[in-house]
Amino acid sequence: MELSSPSGPLRAGAPGLSVDAAIDQIGLGAFQWRLLALCGLTWAADAAEVLLMGFAMPGISASFGLAKGAPELTWLLTATFAGMVVGAAFWGWLADRLGRRQVFLITVSLGVLFGLAGAFAPTVPLLVLARFLTGFAIGGTLPVDYAMMAEYVPTAWRGRFLVYLESFWAAGTLLVAALAWGLSTQLPPAEAWRWLLGLVALPGLVGLLVRLGIPDSPRHLLTRGRSAEAQAAVNVVARVNGRPALLAPLQIPPAALPATPAQVLSGPLTGRTLLLALTWFGLSLGYYGIFSWLPSFLRAGGMELGQVYQTTVLLALAQLPGYFLASILVDRVGRRATLSGFLALSALGAYLFLGAATPGAVLGTSALLSFSLLGAWGALYAYTPELFPTRLRSTGMGLMSSVARVASVLSPSIGAMLLTGQLSAALTIFALCFAGAAVCAWLIGVETRGQSLGELGEAGPAEVQP
Repeated sequence: MELSSPSGPLRAGAPGLSVDAAIDQIGLGAFQWRLLALCGLTWAADAAEVLLMGFAMPGISASFGLAKGAPELTWLLTATFAGMVVGAAFWGWLADRLGRRQVFLITVSLGVLFGLAGAFAPTVPLLVLARFLTGFAIGGTLPVDYAMMAEYVPTAWRGRFLVYLESFWAAGTLLVAALAWGLSTQLPPAEAWRWLLGLVALPGLVGLLVRLGIPDSPRHLLTRGRSAEAQAAVNVVARVNGRPALLAPLQIPPAALPATPAQVLSGPLTGRTLLLALTWFGLSLGYYGIFSWLPSFLRAGGMELGQVYQTTVLLALAQLPGYFLASILVDRVGRRATLSGFLALSALGAYLFLGAATPGAVLGTSALLSFSLLGAWGALYAYTPELFPTRLRSTGMGLMSSVARVASVLSPSIGAMLLTGQLSAALTIFALCFAGAAVCAWLIGVETRGQSLGELGEAGPAEVQP
């Protein structure tokens, strides 16, 4: 069967056209760019929520009379991450059972609700609870957004778009830093933190409203036997991109067992899942250990609060070149090499940060860490969803996110060493984490560049080589 199109015929072979072939032949267009903007908005909002406590702690301390080093401050830093440990695994599994779109709408709604609740918390325990529930809700955004983006973007563009999506983390960092900076000039710290929590929750509401018109993933719909809805979803992509409707039937994949977390740790997926989990753990432990405490570290070094927030804005801007370079390298040299390279550079950056003796050197080495770590995150987010089959993609992403959040829960305790005179020990731990993650990423042994999602996921590392 042959369908005419502006760039040539669309060919379908018996028994039908695969989703990969349909998306590739429709090509890149307005639908993918709109999806990037919508997913990016919620991703930026989640980034702001994750980093929020680092900026709010001075005000919370003033409001509730908490002393420097009080255990309540560590609880507040870890509460969001602890919620994400549970939420990422739960919502990722549910998205593979119910659908990407439904879970997205639920998690964003709950994230806005619990985020606003934290702004009105009258006591520290209630604030900790609100932050835990916020983390539980936004933990579902990662597996859903990345599964959706990976499944709607043509093969040739998939790596770059997944890095582009991760780059919205920098936008969220800029948002929370700029809000904290602006509020610090208008309100006393004991009042500013409540406004900060409330304002950071609102972008998620905008993302919820504009996301209502996005159809669910056609891949997921086909695995659930909803072929008519899958066909309609592909035709939405064609219509928005200015292409003719797809007339050929979509291939229906073989029936599969319902997704369970245990399936990503069985059979040929076992090795890659374990190595991938160690990569996520090492990168997360080091990244959050440094950056969740960096505002407090700079403040303890004698910076005024306004200067701390200005510096954080500059460091967020340093993330953008890292993302940009990663978006190029994932398609030119491959996902695995890009990820391992940025992780190795991060290990070096941690030791350069340790040797920084002047304010300029601290800023320069911090900027290098921002550049290299966010380049690593961009490559990791491009790589991970491609390593799992469609029926397990959200489950796998959710499991990796949970592993990362376990590291995030541990990282504030290690990062606190930055404030207690144990800088050398803390940064050595973080440098070893980055170096170990680089080795694990390389040992995965799978290069996914240029391959359709239908060719990936089921094969083990020995079966798909660079």
